[in-house]
Amino acid sequence: MIPETADPDLVYSEFVAWASAEGFTLYPAQDEAVMELVTGANVILSTPTGTGKSLVAIAAHFAALAAGRRSFYTAPIKALVSEKFFALVDIFGAERVGMVTGDSSVNPDAPIICCTEEILANLSLRHGEDSPVDVVVMDEFHFYADPERGWAWQVPLLRMPHAQFLLMSATLGDVDWLARDLTARTGRPTASVTGVDRPVPLHYYYATTPIHETVEELLSTGQAPIYIVHFSQAAALERAQALTSVRIVDREQRDAIADLIGDFRFTTKFGQTLSRLIRSGIGVHHAGMLPKYRRLVEQLAQRGLLRVICGTDTLGVGINVPIRTVVLTALTKYDGIRMRQLNAREFHQIAGRAGRAGFDTAGTVVVQAPEHEVENARLVARAGDDPKKLKRVVRKKPPEGFVSWGEPSFSRLVAAEPERLVSSMRMSHAMLLNVIGRGGDAFAEVRALVEDNHEPRARQLELARQALSMYRTLRTAGIVEQDGNTIRLTVDLQPNFALNQPLSPFALAVIDLLDPESPTYALDTISVIEATLEDPRPVLSAHEHRARGEAVAAMKAEGIEYEERMELLEAITHPKPLEELLDAAFATYRASQPWAADFELRPKSVVRDLYERAMTFNEYVGFYSLGRSEGLLLRYLSDAFRAVRQTIPESAKTDDIRDLVEWLGELVRQVDSSLLEEWEELSHPDAAPDDVPVVPPPPPSVVTNERAFRVLVRNELFRRVQLAALDDADSLGELDAASGFDAVRWGEALDAYYAVHDHIGTDADARSAAMLMIDKRPTEWVVRQIFADPAGDHDWGMSAIVDLTESAEQGIAVIRITAVGEL
Repeated sequence: MIPETADPDLVYSEFVAWASAEGFTLYPAQDEAVMELVTGANVILSTPTGTGKSLVAIAAHFAALAAGRRSFYTAPIKALVSEKFFALVDIFGAERVGMVTGDSSVNPDAPIICCTEEILANLSLRHGEDSPVDVVVMDEFHFYADPERGWAWQVPLLRMPHAQFLLMSATLGDVDWLARDLTARTGRPTASVTGVDRPVPLHYYYATTPIHETVEELLSTGQAPIYIVHFSQAAALERAQALTSVRIVDREQRDAIADLIGDFRFTTKFGQTLSRLIRSGIGVHHAGMLPKYRRLVEQLAQRGLLRVICGTDTLGVGINVPIRTVVLTALTKYDGIRMRQLNAREFHQIAGRAGRAGFDTAGTVVVQAPEHEVENARLVARAGDDPKKLKRVVRKKPPEGFVSWGEPSFSRLVAAEPERLVSSMRMSHAMLLNVIGRGGDAFAEVRALVEDNHEPRARQLELARQALSMYRTLRTAGIVEQDGNTIRLTVDLQPNFALNQPLSPFALAVIDLLDPESPTYALDTISVIEATLEDPRPVLSAHEHRARGEAVAAMKAEGIEYEERMELLEAITHPKPLEELLDAAFATYRASQPWAADFELRPKSVVRDLYERAMTFNEYVGFYSLGRSEGLLLRYLSDAFRAVRQTIPESAKTDDIRDLVEWLGELVRQVDSSLLEEWEELSHPDAAPDDVPVVPPPPPSVVTNERAFRVLVRNELFRRVQLAALDDADSLGELDAASGFDAVRWGEALDAYYAVHDHIGTDADARSAAMLMIDKRPTEWVVRQIFADPAGDHDWGMSAIVDLTESAEQGIAVIRITAVGEL
């Protein structure tokens, strides 16, 4: 029960009573932080992982509600915001909790709001001291030092002096300076709750045994669950597969895993690999996996059925996997620029995940020595105490380019405090517009923003020069005007400006330039939307790799010399449909809307490429070798689905566009419905199930969405048209041998066609709905795909049966070719 009172003693006692009823006994650090919060003080909670920072955050929301105040919870990633949203709904009720992430808005006027940090930063710029925010909980506050996003953690501290702050992280380093600054800005006392002992202490070890021996030792001494940390997704999967030679679980545990998995759909090639691994008690966990696979691994781990999990260092950002032992396979990582040693903050973020409060009396952190050091230790051990043998040992050298680290590096990191946070303030057109749009003395507000922050003086002067340059650009474009000391906007900012798809207005303007009568209009519209989305880098890298491979083959066939080939390859990148049109339109748009320069236009073809290749999700993953990035690909496709559904106005939607939207949504749903279900649950959090099952229910039958299913059927048939146009009887035979059309039979049919016609068309007209005839029956569709012959006779094609029952089971359109020839 939440008391409707501001009496700190009553609020404190009511919260402690609630926590006790829920089975929580407050640790001393939690108790201290809660007492400070209910009295109105700011709190910097820099305590180790496992010390219950989430419970303190709940207390902050509890106290705010009791006093009739509005509280915000912020986190760096949408997944963490969403997770916290559902957790707070369970505690406070759906009517009291809302969420805003930029592309999702649920109950935005609620007294408790969960959002990304950028949302709160832009809100504070737009409203300043009048921001409708009384209490701010900033989770993972160490992101303050992030070079790209750190500004968003700093701006609310600068522009919301009326608010009470709770800043939380396990790795903040020295915070005395921050406490003094926060007190000076808010006029509130600031309590630093730091340096407390972990309720579950950690023991650190340096292992020079081969990693499989290290794991066997940890298993035999009761140190599971073990999380083995790698710094690439490929290494995590390779390690998991290598560990299948180690006995991880017994027969009883294997049977328990199999019973829980039941009929779970492992629908992808990676999923089939994962199925074998988890049945051996080994999990894999990284950001490139499909959400349903990550969720399955987490659920099985929480039940104690996965004794070893191989993953990446993403476990350092709030991943909900119970761990007793963390094994780091290295102390170096590639940071996007170079290989370097981990810093103290990164090390402690990862190591801090070991040891489960309430389950373990201690946690274990093991760092695996470099491979050359492990081999040298083995050689020395083999030599024993014989001086002659020891002298003959030829020690293995580290590989070329190895960034040195070893036991001294490990000891230094264990003892080191996280580095002091470094300010990463920046300015942008969007920030200026939000400040100017508020009204009042915009000049004074911007000056305070650039001169009264945490940057050194030289950097503040640089920010001031940047702000002045941006302001002049806005003046030149006529976006703002100045009358004496008064600065005002000449346009109305959209309510969600800089929060939700910032380039959506540009996309709408470009769609108006397209010709609705063009046969490529629907796909061109998709390309416009794709250009406004974040790049799925591994996917685009695969596109570029394939494009360069095909280009090399073509150049070799033309007899182009090696040096010239290498020079020409530099200009080849991933496909960028409408690049010239988009670049020209964006240059014009930026001239009138300078804030758009804050964002980058990124032409690409992922949705379009998938559709034009007429592939299923699994075929596309296989074609580009994206097995380790299939989760990222699906996330991109789901974002694209939401963007096209929300951005393209009804007046611009043709039947072809509606078909594409339905097809894309159904494709995402059939691969992993959890993403779309999450959006639906966000809209109705009070209807979300209380207990998430280990194995999610299968998606709805693919045949129930007839519009989308019709596109799936068209794609299956058109893929065969494309292969027939290449006279590729072997590939067609691979697709259709099971239904009686092997390579020989396809070859005979194509020979007959090409005896009459020169080629088969594959353009937009060739794949249109007009070229497909459908006879719908209760359990099957009888279809006829017409070939676009050069004479336009349309007298050749292929006939097929679409099996509705098998299609529903597999989540794709299952067809059987029955004839190829003249009508």
